[in-house]
Amino acid sequence: MTDAIGVILFIGVIAYAVFGGADFGAGFWDLTAGGAVRGSAPRALIDRSIGPVWEANHTWLIYCLVVLWTGFPSAFAAITTTLYIPLGLAALGIVLRGSGFAFRKVALRTAQQRLTGVLFAVSSVLTPFCFGGIAGAVASGRVPGAGGGGAPLSSWLNPTGVLGGVLAVVVCAYLAAVFLSSAATHPYPDEALHRYFRRRALAAGIEAGIVCLVGVFVLHSDAPRLFHQLSTRGLALLIVSAAAGLAALAMLRARRPRLPRSIASLAVAAVIAGWGVAQYPYLLGTHLSLTQAAAPEPTLWVLVAVACTAAVLIAPSLAALYVLHERDRLTSSA
Repeated sequence: MTDAIGVILFIGVIAYAVFGGADFGAGFWDLTAGGAVRGSAPRALIDRSIGPVWEANHTWLIYCLVVLWTGFPSAFAAITTTLYIPLGLAALGIVLRGSGFAFRKVALRTAQQRLTGVLFAVSSVLTPFCFGGIAGAVASGRVPGAGGGGAPLSSWLNPTGVLGGVLAVVVCAYLAAVFLSSAATHPYPDEALHRYFRRRALAAGIEAGIVCLVGVFVLHSDAPRLFHQLSTRGLALLIVSAAAGLAALAMLRARRPRLPRSIASLAVAAVIAGWGVAQYPYLLGTHLSLTQAAAPEPTLWVLVAVACTAAVLIAPSLAALYVLHERDRLTSSA
């Protein structure tokens, strides 16, 4: 039963990394789009692409927090009492990002538009960096299992934590560029914008590969257990991730705008699944197993029932939202 709850938890992590990651990455490209004139077209596409779904993507974050809190309360306590700084910064970034995105659409003065735009863009980089740092802290075993007593700064501001943060930002930028290059072809084709984001997707994909190569040496020296497990138990998933990433880049170069989204999502999902497999059976990287951290079995059964209910009710609703957005039925007058 505990393994099933672990799988349920990681399904949410993967979904948030893909959907929320593309959402955060769009903010990165908003930040680097340039001045008001040069960046107007990319920013308009970003607004049109994420506007109807940007809040819905955080459903996965809430899902992950509820499953972790309910299914593995001791792990939740350990993580929140040690990593309260990056968690607080990530929460602040989500709030500022949402308010900046919403208010820049109704701001009348140029100065107000710039301020709210900067809040949206900077928070879009800050939040995934903090989440990546949290993942690095957990994976490297720097969160004490007893809760409390963990170093509030060095637990995540260390080689593995910084690697996780940088990789999260780069991967989010890559996903967003792939999604936006596709969005530029449908329902309102714009070849210039398609080329604009295609070039950025290729660049971000190459950068993500470089960060991963550097990460091999970082993990070897800073997180030996994670390195060993990734190079053995999780190796197959890393190979799948690398192959999917290269295939997505090849399709982008071949100017096939639609298919790379699924392939790029598979690349991200596979590397996160590899992290989960490498960490198993521990929740905190090197200690606190799933069995040790699990809630009483009746609670786990209730959590499974709730997860199944969510799968039946919420997953189709989100799927319908994404499909309607893809077909431009949420903003059209038809």
